Amino acid sequence: MLKKLFPDLTGYSPRSFGTDTLSATAITFLAVPQGVAYAMIAGLPPATGLFAGALPLIFSAFVRSSPHVIAGPTNALSLLVGSAIAANTTDDPVAAALVLATMVGIFQMGAGLLRLGSVVDYISSAVVAGYITGAGILIGVGQLKNLTGTPADHGNVYTQISSWIAGIEGVNYITLALGLGTTLAILCLRQINRFLPGNARVPSAIIVLSGGILLSWALDLDALGVAITSSIAPTPVGIPPVAIPNITDAGLVQSLLPLAVAATVLSLVESSAVARSNAAKTGFQLQSDREFFGQGLANLVSGFSGGYPISGSLSRSAIHARTPGTTRVGGVLAGLMMLAVLMVLGPIVDLTPVASLAGLLMVLAVDLVDFPKIKAILAGDLGDKTAFTATMLGTWILPLDQAIYLGVGISLVLFLRRARQLVVRTMYVDGFRVRESDGTDPSDSPIRILHVEGSLFFGAANELYHALDSVVADERVQVLILRIKRTRGLDYTTATTIESIENRLSSQGRTLYLVGMNPEAMKLLERVGIADSVGRENLYPSRMEWFGAMDQAIADAAQVVGNACPDAITAYLSRRSVTAQPSSDPQA
Repeated sequence: MLKKLFPDLTGYSPRSFGTDTLSATAITFLAVPQGVAYAMIAGLPPATGLFAGALPLIFSAFVRSSPHVIAGPTNALSLLVGSAIAANTTDDPVAAALVLATMVGIFQMGAGLLRLGSVVDYISSAVVAGYITGAGILIGVGQLKNLTGTPADHGNVYTQISSWIAGIEGVNYITLALGLGTTLAILCLRQINRFLPGNARVPSAIIVLSGGILLSWALDLDALGVAITSSIAPTPVGIPPVAIPNITDAGLVQSLLPLAVAATVLSLVESSAVARSNAAKTGFQLQSDREFFGQGLANLVSGFSGGYPISGSLSRSAIHARTPGTTRVGGVLAGLMMLAVLMVLGPIVDLTPVASLAGLLMVLAVDLVDFPKIKAILAGDLGDKTAFTATMLGTWILPLDQAIYLGVGISLVLFLRRARQLVVRTMYVDGFRVRESDGTDPSDSPIRILHVEGSLFFGAANELYHALDSVVADERVQVLILRIKRTRGLDYTTATTIESIENRLSSQGRTLYLVGMNPEAMKLLERVGIADSVGRENLYPSRMEWFGAMDQAIADAAQVVGNACPDAITAYLSRRSVTAQPSSDPQA
């Protein structure tokens, strides 16, 4: 079991260690300010964000299949956790966060063990983009009060903005200058990256926040009425404490359950998107079930080490993936470096101005709004536009967990809508080949050929019935040939629909031929008894030769209609040298 979970590091070289150390250092420079800022979004003490990026990252780096996904706090997930903390009535938000992380970890590990890795494939990218975009706006709006040092109410976008405007007269101009200065400084430093060679990057966030900390110490900003992180909660010095989440509190677990499920979904979608993005660039083969398990283990460890629900970080993972030669050891080293930060820099983190963190979060909130992706989605079909818009608006109007459920529901509706769509085309014989009708097929032909494409699961049964009904109603049709070679997922419900069509035809002395079944479809027809009900002589399974089953069905149909057979079909059969077979052996 351990061999399957832990990677083989045979051949790991000193050079690889050097590369991983450089990558881990860059990750830590970004993870420290982000951890503190994201904890503020989640309504938790700054240390909680640092705890969530230490031990959980170490376990995740070893266990998950991707060597480049860096687990830790993310902005969109932190916003969801913040809504859970705000909605919970407990006096201890950290206790609620620990229970929430533990529940998410158990759900995700269970999903991995049950091999549900493909579940995230059914959540539309437009839905995810809608939630992320809405979350970005919410994060920006939520930091307005910290930029100006004025109060604002919790709630939806309208409530937050209106309450912020109502109190704007009490703005603290030092706080405002510090927050806007942080934003501008980070944006300016980012521009330098355009001129740096290779993968070199300026750690803009840590540089600018260090400047804010220096100002806080030199000018005693706390005495000037500027909030610093120690006013939220002091950062303890030392490694993360062992925490025991109170999962036996039935009332707390029950109140957090809807948010835990929503956080589970969002965390898996985020981390899967990060893993796939990096795999597409590096060529690494992912194992979705192992990704689920590894992410779940990281959340479980977070719950027992003072953290809160985490995911795969896009920005920190990108640093690790774009550095050539990095391995999963880099993630382990980044986690160890975060432990070192916690053991030494707690008092320094306490001096960080809240306005500086708000300025950083404004930048990160804008980063969440992917304008090229939004433009592409809005240029797509109506379903994608609807999914994106509805989910984005849902984040502004509904509680965030309900917005996620709305997005998942829209994804399922879109999937079922597309899955049940069938394409039914008329085909005809022109004397040389069988091809799709262009309107020249004689309406009085006693042989009608229909070609079906799509999924033949139960949701499409009614659609198939109505598509065939108009043909069955035409009494001039003596033989209906139904070609299902390009369909998939035939199930009992749809098979009985085909059976009912055959019963209607046979009761009137007419015939249905079913053509092109693959081995799986034939097994189902035989298992449920429909092969005998329809008549084995009327079944033409798919063959190796091109149009072999179709040609035989057409030849047998010509035999049934006799002299009424169109000349084009007779000519076609003559050229193909196909003759009718004895009804007792249609597959010979």
